[in-house]
Amino acid sequence: MRQAPFEATHARQWQEFELFLDGKKTLPFDPAQMPERYRRICYDLALAQDRRYSPDLVDRLNRLALRGHHLLYENRRRQTGRVVGFVLGGFARLVRAEWRVVAAAAALFFGPLALLIGVLQVYPEFVHYLLAPEQIAQFHAMYDPGNKRLGMREADSSLQMFGFYIWNNVRIGFQTFAGGLAFGVGSIWFLASNGVVIGAVAGYLTEIGYARTFWSFVAGHSSFELIAIVLSGTAGLRLGLAVIAPGDLSRKAALVAAAKPAVRVMYGAAVLFLIAAFVEAFWSPHTAIPFGAKIAVGAAGWVLLASYFAFAGRARAAG
Repeated sequence: MRQAPFEATHARQWQEFELFLDGKKTLPFDPAQMPERYRRICYDLALAQDRRYSPDLVDRLNRLALRGHHLLYENRRRQTGRVVGFVLGGFARLVRAEWRVVAAAAALFFGPLALLIGVLQVYPEFVHYLLAPEQIAQFHAMYDPGNKRLGMREADSSLQMFGFYIWNNVRIGFQTFAGGLAFGVGSIWFLASNGVVIGAVAGYLTEIGYARTFWSFVAGHSSFELIAIVLSGTAGLRLGLAVIAPGDLSRKAALVAAAKPAVRVMYGAAVLFLIAAFVEAFWSPHTAIPFGAKIAVGAAGWVLLASYFAFAGRARAAG
């Protein structure tokens, strides 16, 4: 193709790209199309160079390609910076800002959990009102002190269990979060019911003499998983409060406003769920690791998270 028809064919897209780079108030195309448009400019530049079109055209396309490259990768660096900033301090600040809702979610979850552990030390038979016989038999098999690996079947690999734990954690987190849309009732139910089940399992296995195997298994990942459940409930309760008490806003507007911090809380909870699944699959099952080491790692996890949520992001916020 000769240069004149080539320019006529692509002149409009070059002009639109240039207007976009100039940051005009009315953008000529959706910013989401930026990577595709940038690739087209690079392709046109390569064609112009290969066909030995005029230096003016090649220079123009080269300038557009360079400006597009700077804008595209600057945006990516900013996005990466925002993610890093959120992990290093933004998430902790957000959780601290929602401390009242976090406290309510923690009470709904840890209250039944602690109560059931205590009750089952005195009335172990009460577990039959909470767990089905096949569930009890399964927990016996999973935490039998004679097992070479805890919390899984011998045929299961750590990688398989990692996938299972991710799926299970995602399911629990999403249920607890999305339940908030039902005026918060769903979140309350899933927080309390998960607390009851976990408390029942922990209390029963402790009472029958499986304390060492059970607690050595759950110690390493407990902080990440349990806090993630509480934060999922926090996000759900935040939505529920917006539906129940929208204030001067319409329910729709209040829900949209509440969804922004709630979804960001869920981003952080998802990271905690992922860490919990990794530890649960690749660290927790191994019986060769000394009991004391597992408990120490578990305690360190709780201290780490407590310190993170208490202190992370404070210096930056003060500055």
